[in-house]
Amino acid sequence: MLTTTEQRLNAIRQWLEKENIDALIIPHEDEYLGEYIPLHNERLHWLTGFTGSAGLAIVTQHKAAIFVDGRYTVQVTKQVPSELYTYCHLIDEPPLDWLVSHLNLGDNIAIDPKVHSASWVENAQLRLNGKLNLRLLETNPIDLLWHDRPTPQMSDVRLMPIDSVGEESANKRQRIADLVRGKGANSAVITALDSICWLLNIRGLDVSRLPVLLSHAIVHSNGTLEFFIDPKRLPKDFSSHVGDGVSIHTPEMLRVRLEELVGSVVLVDPNTSNAWNKLVLQNIGAQVINSDDPCLMPKASKNATEIMGMKACHIRDGVAMSSFLCWLDNEVQQGRLHDEATLADKLLSFRQKDPKLVDLSFDTISAAGSNAAMCHYNHENQPAPGQLEMNSLYLVDSGGQYLDGTTDITRTVAIGIPSDEMIKQFTLALKGHIAVSRARFPTGTKGYQIDTLARQYLWSEGYDYDHGTGHGVGHFLNVHEGPASISKRQIDVPLTEGMVLSNEPGYYRTDGFGIRIENLELVVKQPTNGDFDVLTFESLTRCPIDVRNIDFNLLTDEELGWLNSYHQRVWDDLNLEVSDDVKPWLYKTTKAIFR
Repeated sequence: MLTTTEQRLNAIRQWLEKENIDALIIPHEDEYLGEYIPLHNERLHWLTGFTGSAGLAIVTQHKAAIFVDGRYTVQVTKQVPSELYTYCHLIDEPPLDWLVSHLNLGDNIAIDPKVHSASWVENAQLRLNGKLNLRLLETNPIDLLWHDRPTPQMSDVRLMPIDSVGEESANKRQRIADLVRGKGANSAVITALDSICWLLNIRGLDVSRLPVLLSHAIVHSNGTLEFFIDPKRLPKDFSSHVGDGVSIHTPEMLRVRLEELVGSVVLVDPNTSNAWNKLVLQNIGAQVINSDDPCLMPKASKNATEIMGMKACHIRDGVAMSSFLCWLDNEVQQGRLHDEATLADKLLSFRQKDPKLVDLSFDTISAAGSNAAMCHYNHENQPAPGQLEMNSLYLVDSGGQYLDGTTDITRTVAIGIPSDEMIKQFTLALKGHIAVSRARFPTGTKGYQIDTLARQYLWSEGYDYDHGTGHGVGHFLNVHEGPASISKRQIDVPLTEGMVLSNEPGYYRTDGFGIRIENLELVVKQPTNGDFDVLTFESLTRCPIDVRNIDFNLLTDEELGWLNSYHQRVWDDLNLEVSDDVKPWLYKTTKAIFR
């Protein structure tokens, strides 16, 4: 009897044969190109069973392959049948190279231009030119075959007051219009969901874990904006909230309004906008300027109100995390070793005590023992959740979406007595974490220049981790926010004052254990006595780091001083906020360490 995955793969192959197409590319992304997508757009999951937030599949009439990055190399083997799909590394074996090597000259490759970025399609056309033919589809074949597709979930539109966001929408729109005009454009197509919500000071929950609304927008150089969303979804005071100059259109009107830009100069971000938008504009003769979404940098650099909110929510989140870790230590001491699902639910219950919590910022990674070796492990995607075991490590990566900010924290907890090897690797990762947190750097520094600081101690021992060191974080928006990052990728975006980025070096031993230490850091200006001021990081996260995992002989005096200073700030900010039964645990876990 065929499995569901095999039946769906066969259905795609039948479609390929019928349409005289040799291969179909199925990315994880939907038309909005976000990292997280609503259930009704999870096409890659429908086809393969893979639940990760990044990946791509290729199906030919005789072969199939699934491509994932280093976060998912273990997970994909547990979810996608090896007898149906070949496993490939997204970076080491690029999908387009795979196509060229596995197909014949002149074969036809089909894609849905709505689920690929404009830059990806342009690169594909260059890479395949003269070898393979790229066919752009009007309808995605998975949409035709997905008979039990979930109904889209449309959430309430939340209007964000000025005392929460710090700047009126009308002022933001004028700033963005100035940037559009400065690029020589008449209009800009805005497709990143968090950019639209930031620009209009609104939020929603159309996508699980992301406070956004499925919509599009066009900003014009005079400051007016066209908003594409079902008008019935908007509260009656929406117009007064956003101010003059915002017109509402149904989503179906997007093509019509784009086609009316004939003869205009239109800015399109080739990385955040799908290829379909650009194709429509090019077909009607508009001049398209490839340029970054003008909202990216203004949104990433938080204003004083947003920073105040981020600091406040991190203290409350620290109370929830500390309460959970205190509870966990007590349970282990009593010999009660819970499973990963119970632990995730318990942590959620502590966060839910905060009335400002709207949602989690992502599905909690609750990983016991060897499961933590999978960077983005999800116990809900396993046959059964893993169980804590003595003398091991437990990794919990979690966060909350609060009305005043977004949190993301990872702690690796000793369950019993960790091995010497676990302690060594944790300490090497901690040294990298401290090096990033203590960094001082001039204006204009890029994230990839900081990344080496996090990896240097692991590298010196012949180790590394296959993910970035840090990502941007939004203000009650995407937990993974562009454009800046801290990683090996040479992204030419400077770190600027007001940005919030994660600091999360780690180490992962397959079938052994996983380690990650993550705080969120605010980029702040540091005065100097030199020729110029520098930038540095201020840790926002407030939660103890498990000292049971540290070999203090491997820490320098400066690193030990950082740890003591950080724990002092945790104590100062949380001791009056946590319950009386948590205070003794908090005191014990934050007290200064002396040699």
